[in-house]
Amino acid sequence: MELIDVAKEAALEAGELLKEGFGTAYHIESKSGDQNLVTEYDIASQKLIIERIKSHFPMHRFLAEEEDVHDTADDEIIWIIDPLDGTVNFAHNIPFFAVSIAAARKRELLAGAVYNPLLGELFLAEKGGGAFLNGRKLAVTKNRSFEKALLSTGFPYDVGQNPLHCIDRFAKMAAMGVPIRRLGVASLDLSYVAAGRFDAFWEVGLQPWDMAAGKLMIDEAGGRVSHYDGSEHEIYRYLPTLATNGHLHELMISYLREDLQ
Repeated sequence: MELIDVAKEAALEAGELLKEGFGTAYHIESKSGDQNLVTEYDIASQKLIIERIKSHFPMHRFLAEEEDVHDTADDEIIWIIDPLDGTVNFAHNIPFFAVSIAAARKRELLAGAVYNPLLGELFLAEKGGGAFLNGRKLAVTKNRSFEKALLSTGFPYDVGQNPLHCIDRFAKMAAMGVPIRRLGVASLDLSYVAAGRFDAFWEVGLQPWDMAAGKLMIDEAGGRVSHYDGSEHEIYRYLPTLATNGHLHELMISYLREDLQ
């Protein structure tokens, strides 16, 4: 099977597991910080995804959020997995979360899937093959007007410490009067930029499993992903992320730039 087919299969199966568990009784633990949560469904979903991928590609490696499988590689295929993106939403019975799966070779993203099981929305992307939502080809917005933009953002678990002035940057954006959304699911934030639902998204720091599949969606939908200073995005580092339709990228960089650091 192709990488994209396996990503799709694993995302759909894991999504069904999460759908069945949503709203039921489960144990909630804090990994680090009061709101950095994990449930048994995070762990069960990850186990299912890895087993499904290994059944097709037994020699591939994994970089995943839960458990000790942070195993990087040189020129081998590595799967970057968030088995339950939006655990805080899930744990509080807020019906908005996703499964995120990406396959990469070194720094090159090859295939990705982001699945929201409760809405039945499956985002798929393949390098050079485009990005799709339930079979419909995606394209970022053509909007060039900041005043007409719809933005999205996220905050780290240590937001109270205001890392890299993330609160100040948010206040600066909000003061400009544009609408801003905060979904709590970075993989969907990025997929929504690819789908033309958001014009831009920024967050002070994202782990590889938070953004790998979503980044590929945006790349294939004609958008742009970088760090706040416009430098090329590094998928294996925890750094600020800016994703836009491309047209608003330089303007967003100017609003996020170093004057607040």
